[in-house]
Amino acid sequence: MNNLGKGLQSLIPPKKSSSPRNIPVPKESQNVLELEIEKIKANPHQPRKSLDKIRLQELADSIKEHGILQPLVISPAGDHYQIIVGERRLEAAKIVGLSQVPVIIRDSSEQEKLELALVENLQRDDLNPVEKAYAFKKLIDEFNFIQQNVAKKIGKSRESVANTLRLLDLPAEIQRAILENKITEGHGRAILTIPDIEKQLLLFKEIIKGKFSVRQAETLARKITVGLSKKMKIKRRKDSRLVELEDKLSNVLGTRVTLTRKGKKGKITIDFFSQEELDGIIKRICRK
Repeated sequence: MNNLGKGLQSLIPPKKSSSPRNIPVPKESQNVLELEIEKIKANPHQPRKSLDKIRLQELADSIKEHGILQPLVISPAGDHYQIIVGERRLEAAKIVGLSQVPVIIRDSSEQEKLELALVENLQRDDLNPVEKAYAFKKLIDEFNFIQQNVAKKIGKSRESVANTLRLLDLPAEIQRAILENKITEGHGRAILTIPDIEKQLLLFKEIIKGKFSVRQAETLARKITVGLSKKMKIKRRKDSRLVELEDKLSNVLGTRVTLTRKGKKGKITIDFFSQEELDGIIKRICRK
């Protein structure tokens, strides 16, 4: 992976050559070749989960006017090739209707495919924060990287990598909102300061509803955290038996349950935050 530190320019020589005829390539080819689009398949390690349709169309318009100025980097994979670098160019070429694209063939391991795709997207600032987090996690889980290794590969600090990975601690609904650019990474960090998942979801919905800025979200997150702290103190003063029952019911129903008691009478409060969650609670109760 010596080329990673030098950027993609080290992969792109000026010389052109004719189209490849055979799939097997024993070692990296540094010639720019013309290859049929139908022979190039997606990279399963591509960290980017979606392509911006407007920017993709802009790229297609540019390719239609000027052609593809920078070759794609591909790797042999059985009877076809896998795209390593240049996914957007490939998709834009399909929109234009090109039958061939310029390529450089590189024999790469699965780890190198992920690293190159990740570095290219980061250099172009194309990756969403959640996409970055999943790519970092894949390097750590599948290729035994530590955060410091990831940081070195992408030219960031270890703290930056750690902060990005923390986004994966958010509920799936909030991760999806960041992926879809409904909220920013800064909003996600504000939400993460709240230790309670249900309150995280409440803050998220308030951010969407009120179109809050990151600073407003941080202010509200602090208020929620203080409120949670006060409630925890009140809970600790409750009868230990009630606290134990609340915890048991919360675990069974998958949501917060509050018990209040006055003499022999009392009340059970079950929280839910969506119709789907209510349906799930009812099913759990009926099964019991």
